Formats: sequence, C-alpha cells, structure tokens
Amino acid sequence: MTVRRALLLSLLALPAAAQRLAPLSDDSAESRALVARLREGGLVLFFRHADTAGEPCDRSFRIGDRAGQRNISPRGRAQAAAIGARMAALGIRIAEPVLAGPVFRARDTAELAFGATRVTVTDSLLADDYSAGRLDWVLAEHRRLFGERVAPGANRVLVGHRTPAIMVVGDTIAGRAFPEGAALVLAPRDPGFGLLGILEFAPVPEGGFHGCG
Repeated sequence: MTVRRALLLSLLALPAAAQRLAPLSDDSAESRALVARLREGGLVLFFRHADTAGEPCDRSFRIGDRAGQRNISPRGRAQAAAIGARMAALGIRIAEPVLAGPVFRARDTAELAFGATRVTVTDSLLADDYSAGRLDWVLAEHRRLFGERVAPGANRVLVGHRTPAIMVVGDTIAGRAFPEGAALVLAPRDPGFGLLGILEFAPVPEGGFHGCG
C-alpha cells in the first residue's frame, strides 16, 4: 500500500466529530457571510480541481502526459466554467495571476474558470503523487501561499489537489468535506492562516468524488 493511499484511508476513517466542516453552497446564510467577506478581499481561495468522476485514474504520474493522467470530466469542464461565472456574478474580485498546479485537471479547471491568460502554472501546487522527492517543498509552498498576505480588494486564487491541502490544513477538510470543485476560504494570518469555511460555487449533483485510490 502506498503512503498516499494509507493516508487517505486513515483520513476517511476519522470519526464524524473530526470531520466538522461541511461544504456550503453559495445561497446558505453561512456562505452568504463568506461571500460578503470575500468581496472585501484579502483572502485566499484554494480550489480543488473540478469533477473527474468516471474518468480513468492516473497511470503515468508524469507532468505533461495528459493521456496518463486523470482528467476532468465533461461535466467537470462545465463546472469549472460555472465557477468562474458565478464568482464574477457575486462580485468576488481576483488578484492576478491565478495560480494552478501543472497536473492537467488543476490547470484545466483554472483556465476554464478564469481564462488561460490569467493563469500561471506552478509546481508549488503539484499533486502529492506527482511530487516525487519534493513533497516537503510542495507542502511548504502550500503553507506559504495560504499564509501570505493579500492586498485588500481582491483575493488570491489557487487551484490544486485535496491531499496536499489535507496535509497542511488538517482533518477538518478530510473525508467528504472537500469535494471536487469546492474551495477552501482561508484568511492569511501572522503567522500562518485560518480556515473560514468551504464553498461550492457550482456543485455537481451526485459528484465531487472519484473512485481512484
């Protein structure tokens, strides 16, 4: 069993009390408060890539090998576009560039949601199982991007993968708390960051989780 699979199985087995956060659609009272806070700017939105249900699992684990990667599904492509449209409709401003990991499901999500010209691809947001011997650096980069101050009026937008986020944020976002296409809302602090909640701007019915190990 790989280290990653062992980690995921242990997180999925956590008691319900440990999984105390649930994703919010943007029309609940709690999410309306988060959206209002996002309109002020100065926060970080870390998106998990869009829906991949039904797509082949990763096989090559090589950057640039689209055929060997798990890609977003057709409804994931629609979900990504809907995320960008919904954020614009809600008046949530984005600090450019949007940063995305180089695995295609993260990169495609960012480019479909926000436009390719606004996206910069960075290894800082690599998936854990693509990071080889650089996992410690990748996690340090997640912590840096989660905690660096953002100027008021806009928000830092990152698009990446669930497992590195769980490793950095903790078990409150484990299990089924952080679906594909959802976003962690993070407040940079000195030092570190705080998790304000999880938002779904464009939830996919019966979606959010793939069947890959």
